[in-house]
Amino acid sequence: MTEQLRLMAVHAHPDDESSKGAATMAKYVSEGVDVLVVTCTGGERGSILNPKLQGDPYIEEHIHEVRKKEMDEAREILGVKQEWLGFVDSGLPEGDPLPPLPEGCFALEDEEKAAGRLVRSIRAFRPQVITTYDENGGYPHPDHIMTHTITMIAFEGAADTETFPESEFGPAWQPQKLYYNQGFNRPRTVALHEALLARGLESPYGEWLERWKEFERVERTLTTHVPCAEFFEIRDKALIAHATQIDPDGGWFRVPMDIQREVWPTEEYELAKSLVDTSLPESDLFAGIRDNA
Repeated sequence: MTEQLRLMAVHAHPDDESSKGAATMAKYVSEGVDVLVVTCTGGERGSILNPKLQGDPYIEEHIHEVRKKEMDEAREILGVKQEWLGFVDSGLPEGDPLPPLPEGCFALEDEEKAAGRLVRSIRAFRPQVITTYDENGGYPHPDHIMTHTITMIAFEGAADTETFPESEFGPAWQPQKLYYNQGFNRPRTVALHEALLARGLESPYGEWLERWKEFERVERTLTTHVPCAEFFEIRDKALIAHATQIDPDGGWFRVPMDIQREVWPTEEYELAKSLVDTSLPESDLFAGIRDNA
């Protein structure tokens, strides 16, 4: 290969990188791929989900600094680079009717201006492959949907020197492939659920599967299964580093590691855009790129 392979993962909040595609990133880092996580917001409005840390006055008062420190630790565990786009967390609106989004938050930013920050990052890092969320955000958090929106604009905009002039945003660059993270997919959930029950173990997925029926969620096309089972432990360590967001005794970690590796040893993606020839299904995000790198 004559050129370094580079992967950019665009996420909404600190902790998203560790719950979506973390084992894939650790795998590529181990192979010498340059991996950059771009985090759109600081996660300032995220609820403290770890019951052991709820009610801690220091954390509540300094949540931005705490989450930044957690991100630093997760980044070191995964071996990736990481940068912040600097937007303000929108929070997850709850209630009926839903309250308005807070003024100045990420989801209310001008889409093209917000995409400009990501264009600058893409042109500086020059990734061949970008991963992000689908048009539903993976789940309908306003920041996840906005992350999708600006990533789609920036994927094209990084090569568009009229909309994003090089004098302001840096030399043009065209990424070759864009993927949606689809790790939370029904086939994986069913496989792990049935494997646990077959072994006489309790499954944390029964309620998930019932909710899937309730919401009539449309199944996505899983084009790419990346084998990365040997990096599942690194993924879990990175996730646990986000201590305010993750309960180490919670449902994330109830499936024994040997069952995960045996039953579902991959992480899944949906190929959304490709400027190179590739054959589906794939097992490599750089399929069609490696031979030309």
